[in-house]
Amino acid sequence: MSADRLRHLAKGSLLSRLFGQGRQPLRLVAVPRDHVLGDRARGDALLAGRFRWGNEERNLPEIDFGDIGAATELDRAIHGFSWLRDLAASASREKGARLAEAIAGRWLIAHGSRVDEAWAPELWGERILFWTAYAPYILSSRDSGYRSALLNTLARGARHAEAQADRASPGLARITAWSGALVAALTLQGGLSRLSRCESGLMRALASAQFEDGGLMSRSPSEQMLLVDRLGLVRAAYFAAKQPPPEALENSAAAALAALHGVTMGDGALSSWQGGNPGDPGRMATLVEGCGLRARPLRHARGWGYQRLSALGTIIVVDAAPPPAARMASHGCASTLALEMSDGAQRLVINCGGPGPVPTSLPDELVLALRTTAAHSTLVLDDTNSTAIQPDGSLGKGVSDVTIDRNEDNDCSRLEASHDGYVRGFGLIHQRRLSLGNDGKEVRGEDRLIARGRRRIREAAPYAVRFHLAPGVEATLTADGMGAILRSPGAPPWNFRCRGAMLLVEESLAIDGRGVPVGSLQLVVVGEVSAIGGEIAWQFRRSS
Repeated sequence: MSADRLRHLAKGSLLSRLFGQGRQPLRLVAVPRDHVLGDRARGDALLAGRFRWGNEERNLPEIDFGDIGAATELDRAIHGFSWLRDLAASASREKGARLAEAIAGRWLIAHGSRVDEAWAPELWGERILFWTAYAPYILSSRDSGYRSALLNTLARGARHAEAQADRASPGLARITAWSGALVAALTLQGGLSRLSRCESGLMRALASAQFEDGGLMSRSPSEQMLLVDRLGLVRAAYFAAKQPPPEALENSAAAALAALHGVTMGDGALSSWQGGNPGDPGRMATLVEGCGLRARPLRHARGWGYQRLSALGTIIVVDAAPPPAARMASHGCASTLALEMSDGAQRLVINCGGPGPVPTSLPDELVLALRTTAAHSTLVLDDTNSTAIQPDGSLGKGVSDVTIDRNEDNDCSRLEASHDGYVRGFGLIHQRRLSLGNDGKEVRGEDRLIARGRRRIREAAPYAVRFHLAPGVEATLTADGMGAILRSPGAPPWNFRCRGAMLLVEESLAIDGRGVPVGSLQLVVVGEVSAIGGEIAWQFRRSS
């Protein structure tokens, strides 16, 4: 189907038969400004007739909008219209508007006159956020029938999102639905009468999905990025409408950004938790720069659960909480007490990561394996997950209680945390102690297994303390077999030493920011523990 045919489908004569002739179009009284730059490569692909999302791609002329459901991430991305941001990063308003209006017209013909999967409240919420922010790209046409159709559909969609928002899944989906309804109230003619109800709805959605420290209960950094983005667009709508944002909303948005900063490593990208990967540091930078908020990294997060230690360029992030509840995250990870570590922009110790929020070609078996304790940089007892992962992918019994003790002094930052994930099966508590010197040159650690409860190991159980290394980090064992020298392209060498066990260097893999597996190495400290418990001491020290 040619570009001319796409433009023809957006003509008012066809749309007017769907929506009627004589209806006066509504008016946008405010157009929010999106300060976040889009992905230019995806925008260029759109201009070339290809819709690209993750590793999936479709030819735009061949897309049958009537057949697009909402089952896949690609389908939902098409419906959500967040790609308008990418198009704007690549094309002028005049050039981008021709393509955006053609696609919007095809969408209206397929979905504008009937309530179907595309009318899920969270999809309408996202669509409203981007239709209003990029109104110049989809409402520049001189065709009054097309403009009327789009604005009236937008108004109906806003009422639908408002009525159905609380039926969306708790968490980011419900927040997105209410965000769109609220932005419509601020920007559509006559919408201010619904502003108070929409504000209340959004604050309820945030309260049910966000810990007091600002992190989402899904504990997903990639979702946290989307939360910051959503709230940034909502705030932009307030400013465009010359309305003051509620103080509670401002506080939630600032806390969300602080929590996001708290899981960011030295290269500006995310640490890999709950099935996510580092993502694109450039996208992270544009989001932080454009969201209109400023916040310091959250260091001691009891709800969000990620502890951050930093000193002179060395950053450590520790998962110090149970996995997320199933209702908030259907595919959480058994990662309690795992850590990631970077020296400046160089990542050193990582978790293997996962596919993240965009489509990838990773096989299901690998995605499941990436959620295990062994895929994270922590202690694994008898090759058993600290929280069980059921055959259907849901999380079973395991970590339910995590204790934390943290303090700082003139010499170092100290963290002591323990979890009960191995008490039921082995009668042992896993405790991890960490200290980061204030010069950033030394990290001391200790993993202890402490007897607890009635169950006892009959003889002994094997353990492995794994430190997955970032791609490009080379590990050379020392002559005594108790240490390794870590060399990387972006940082001075680091020396690793362990005591009380044997050290191995094994192959590993990491999922990069594009969702692609990359070969890497891991340090593995192995040994056995008896019913009375034991301890393993280790140390990272920068050589200069």
